[in-house]
Amino acid sequence: MKSKQGNGTATLDRALPMDWLQPMSKTPPSNATRYRTILLFGAPGSGKGTQGKIIGNIPGFYHSATGDIFRSLDLQSEMGRKFWEYAGRGELVPDEFTIKLWRQYLNGMEMINQFHPENQFLVLDGLPRNKKQAELLRDTIDVAAIIYLRAEKAKMVERLRRRALKENRFDDASDEVISKRMDVFERETRPVLDIYPKEIIHRVDATMSQIRVLGEVVKVLVPLKEAMDHDNEVALGHA
Repeated sequence: MKSKQGNGTATLDRALPMDWLQPMSKTPPSNATRYRTILLFGAPGSGKGTQGKIIGNIPGFYHSATGDIFRSLDLQSEMGRKFWEYAGRGELVPDEFTIKLWRQYLNGMEMINQFHPENQFLVLDGLPRNKKQAELLRDTIDVAAIIYLRAEKAKMVERLRRRALKENRFDDASDEVISKRMDVFERETRPVLDIYPKEIIHRVDATMSQIRVLGEVVKVLVPLKEAMDHDNEVALGHA
């Protein structure tokens, strides 16, 4: 599996099996790791990617951005074309395809020693985007906290327009696509919060400066990481 240096994404088209479009089991193999996970949650333009990249540079945290994985696909490949067909319309990519590709990617990151689930939290940005994806991931991730970045719709739309110009993001290319993505979030993604216990959901004002948002996020991360380290020390002591 090829890995692009610097952004943690990988070119996966040739790494995935030819039967990637076949229906997948909702339950991973019995020996699969249930990753300790922090969900970065919020509408498009709320700053999930920005905060995720910063957190991913903190020891003990690994940032996985589903959008980056998709955008790393070769546009000439079948998978790449399939992704852009949906992204170009502001629609979500089919659930089974999304989860299967993400699992393949994360397994690859473990194999090349980029992700160490025994002592790192998975910071998941972009999944799950609907209740079906949450169900598909139930036996794969153990959600310790959800950081919900919130902002007014107008503010997020403004950010998406700036990002489209700065990063040449085709999935933010028009007001029509942006509006569709916002509608999809309200209709399909926001209800995901209802699945998880309210006490693990931490709401953060995403209109603050990046450093202040990060400060609020770190308040959530510190006790979780300290608890993980303590559990690992105890386990080593009994080994």
